[in-house]
Amino acid sequence: MVLTGTLGIIAVNGFAKKAVKPNIIYIMCDDMGYGDLGCYGQPFINTPHIDQMASEGMRFTQAYAGSPVSAPSRACLMTGQHSGHTWVRGNKEYWSPKHMVMYGKNKDFAVVGQEPYASDHVIVPEIMKDNGYTTGMFGKWAGGYEGSCSTPDKRGIDEFYGYICQFQAHLYYPNFLNQYSRSAGDTAVSRVVLEDNIRYPMFGKDYFKRTQYSADLIHRKAMEWLDKQNNRQPFFGIFTYTLPHAELAQPEDSILMKYEKKFFVDKTWGGQEGSRYNPVVHTHAQFAGMISRLDQYVGEILDKLKEKGLDENTIVIFTSDNGPHEEGGADPSFFGRDGKLRGLKRQCYEGGIRIPFIVRWPGHVQAGVTSDLQFAFYDLMPTFCDLAGIKDYVKHYKNKKKDVDYFDGISIAPTLLGKEGQKKHDFLYWEFHETDQFGVRVGDWKMVVIKGVPHLYNLSTDLHEDHDVAAEHPDIVKKMVGIIYAQHTPSKYFKVTMPKI
Repeated sequence: MVLTGTLGIIAVNGFAKKAVKPNIIYIMCDDMGYGDLGCYGQPFINTPHIDQMASEGMRFTQAYAGSPVSAPSRACLMTGQHSGHTWVRGNKEYWSPKHMVMYGKNKDFAVVGQEPYASDHVIVPEIMKDNGYTTGMFGKWAGGYEGSCSTPDKRGIDEFYGYICQFQAHLYYPNFLNQYSRSAGDTAVSRVVLEDNIRYPMFGKDYFKRTQYSADLIHRKAMEWLDKQNNRQPFFGIFTYTLPHAELAQPEDSILMKYEKKFFVDKTWGGQEGSRYNPVVHTHAQFAGMISRLDQYVGEILDKLKEKGLDENTIVIFTSDNGPHEEGGADPSFFGRDGKLRGLKRQCYEGGIRIPFIVRWPGHVQAGVTSDLQFAFYDLMPTFCDLAGIKDYVKHYKNKKKDVDYFDGISIAPTLLGKEGQKKHDFLYWEFHETDQFGVRVGDWKMVVIKGVPHLYNLSTDLHEDHDVAAEHPDIVKKMVGIIYAQHTPSKYFKVTMPKI
């Protein structure tokens, strides 16, 4: 695929000047539902900074994650492929027989992490780095276990701080995090043991005596990296914050206290037998506080860009990796978090895959605009390349073969920049082995296949996917089943039941 670059000669202060490549900050939180933000209708949680970002940019109402869970959704972003083609299609975990050390039972930590991205398939940060960008990633990696062929230091990242292992990222007061800095001369990703945390056990009331809160540590490193950036070299930052994922835990500060006084009816979660999470009081306050904490991070990022004079040449994107969860005491139904959508994380219904998506770029992306363009995470690789003026990203592919579809994405840059010529997908596609599901969208038609059985919905009249009309439209079902057979490539690790033809 050859892209037509959107950069060229622009007028600045009345003079013609060749445009420089824009900086890109991609902020992706974890398990935030479509309706969790004020600008998407959330009535209980304060998100003033993200809401302001939406008012200053473009808000999408039909944006989709790559998958209903973390690792494969991120793989679609990184590879530009949908989950029927990309190598990583699930949360496949790796650890040694001593894997319980991640819970603090042994200081001789095990190797941890997920299935690696295919080493011969180029990913977004590699392309950006090859085209003059300095790259940083802060938060969750989830693209390969420690020491594998796919860790940040080997995949185009100049500086990393966070979790290599997304399973470890279920905890906000972990025993260790990972880091890598090319500029500091690091040769590989290493571990940072959080000494103040390991003084206290992973389970029980003393767990909350731990002081090193991972979300704050990661954000601080991201801000330090951002503070080093300038107008001399473009930068590409991937900020994959773990909030509001998994356990409900955070510092007892003003953010949390504000919500503890707000909810007159709140819940206490006592934990479950064998659960990885500690009991929690004020679950509603904890969840709301975590999203407001994330909102504060976004505000600090935008303020830093303005402070450094980088604001007008930096594209900032905010989104979530998949739909909402109900783990550790989280209560999506209370907050109306699904935005009137059916389904949660791990499901190919709308609630599991439709996500908030906001883009801000002053002077380029029109402010206060809402778009109903249908797209998914695998469209972001060509979009980033288009915005950066990278005209032919296929040349970066590591193992070129004839007649192979390396990428499934379509650039949405024309929509962002208010230009004509936006191409659209004939269909959007998802598959997920853990719940044995497929999802296909064609226009307003949406098919969800569960254990080989197709269910068809018309989203224009049935957004909540309540009325299965598959029996009434066998021709449409046949067409969409045909898409699955055309798009699905077999995977030895992530197997799904194919629908009957």
